[in-house]
Amino acid sequence: MSISPSSIGERHASAILGGDIAARVRAAREAVGYSIEDLAVTCGLANAEINEIESGIDNSPAKLKRIAIALQVPISDFLPAEI
Repeated sequence: MSISPSSIGERHASAILGGDIAARVRAAREAVGYSIEDLAVTCGLANAEINEIESGIDNSPAKLKRIAIALQVPISDFLPAEI
């Protein structure tokens, strides 16, 4: 049996995807040695916004783009291979 977004529900699939993005953002931030505060200052977001992204609560494309630019990585680094 294969698990697909339709078999586990759209909301749950979104949460799984959001968690994957959150982990990738956190890993990219840590790879360059930035604290949440460093990243917030560099990309112009609030600490709380970075926390929401890294917690999987928010995955706003505009915010992800700002973070990717600040970390000097392509935004595709944050996205799972299977979208």
